[in-house]
Amino acid sequence: GKNCSLLQEMDVIQKQDENCYCYVQNRTIHLQYLWSTVQIKVNSREKFRFEPISEKNNCRNSETVFEFVACAVQILWKPETCTETFLSIKQYGEDVCFKIQPFKIEPYIVRVKREMLDGKLLFLFVAGIFLFHFANSLSRSPKFFYLSGIILGVLALLVFVLLTLRRFIPRHSTFWILMSGSWMVSLYFIYCFKENVQWLWSEHKNYLLGYFLAVGITSFAICYQHGPLTTELSITLFTWTLQLTAFALIYFGVTIPQVAYAVIAVSLCSKGLCYPLGAACHIARKMKHHFKSKKLLFKYLTEEEYREQGESETIRALEELRSFCRSPDFPSWIAVSKLQAPHRFAAFVLGSPHVSPAETKAHDEQYGIGSFFLEEQLFETRAQSEQDEPANSVHEEDEENENEMHTQIPFPYAAELL
Repeated sequence: GKNCSLLQEMDVIQKQDENCYCYVQNRTIHLQYLWSTVQIKVNSREKFRFEPISEKNNCRNSETVFEFVACAVQILWKPETCTETFLSIKQYGEDVCFKIQPFKIEPYIVRVKREMLDGKLLFLFVAGIFLFHFANSLSRSPKFFYLSGIILGVLALLVFVLLTLRRFIPRHSTFWILMSGSWMVSLYFIYCFKENVQWLWSEHKNYLLGYFLAVGITSFAICYQHGPLTTELSITLFTWTLQLTAFALIYFGVTIPQVAYAVIAVSLCSKGLCYPLGAACHIARKMKHHFKSKKLLFKYLTEEEYREQGESETIRALEELRSFCRSPDFPSWIAVSKLQAPHRFAAFVLGSPHVSPAETKAHDEQYGIGSFFLEEQLFETRAQSEQDEPANSVHEEDEENENEMHTQIPFPYAAELL
């Protein structure tokens, strides 16, 4: 890095010879740079070679097999020449160095600018949050199953082929060894594709579209033939896979790893607390319903319901009275000594009506339709209304006369003054 030029924000560098450039990250964490990236654009009128420089140039110092394979492939992976390239550097990531090798003596321009809100990072973060919280419902959707199969076939073809041929692999240990190797190779190819997507799209657009179309149609046909998931075990495994994918999207969707870890921890806690919170809410509703005072509900009866209820309650009360009078605990001699008509009381206890026919007839004559009481009530109401109307009319006439006098009085005085 000693011989490379350091890039700063808002730099515009124009050169025509071979040179290397480095962008050193600022290690001070600021939350406003949560979705911020640094954009480096190199363009020229003639073709040049853009070669990334890694700090781990010696593959023998690799600590893991994956790092050794990545280093070896990165040495062999030489992108073709181009006239324009674009590099996006995530904030708080690793330092980035690259070399520009022009083939002709022609100036090229290196521009550096900061994008405060990168739409790709924000989309990945929101997609991760959405995928984690709706993983259970999405895993049961046939449409999402077919879409996931197409994406898996396009991005991880080896994994998709291995899942398709799983029934032909008898031993589970062999299958999982092959699956782990396929995932490692697929992840590395995804990384290489992400780093060189612009060059591939500009130089080999037709081949890239042909690959997407062919593999996508084949993946959809295989998933459609297999059908959506039906067993609970497969649905649960698919849900866990979606949640792990959501964690990866959240991690790559922000520039500060600590924020990603905090969001993942909060998501796990919210998912784990849903069951105890649901149980607590259920117990609280039960306790509230148990200790809640019952409110009296009043229902207004119609005229017919009032009459039917009165008749039924009267009959029930009379039957209760008869049964009480027939019981041995009833003081019959004391009651008979206080009654004026003991024979009628005895007939009532034995089942006779409590009202005689003569009393019923007299009640109908006095209070029934066409009775004297009803006519008196009607005539009193009518007479009262007739008395009120003349009084109101006289009062209105007096007010009109007063108004006329008030309007006529000033005129004589006006004549005298004239």
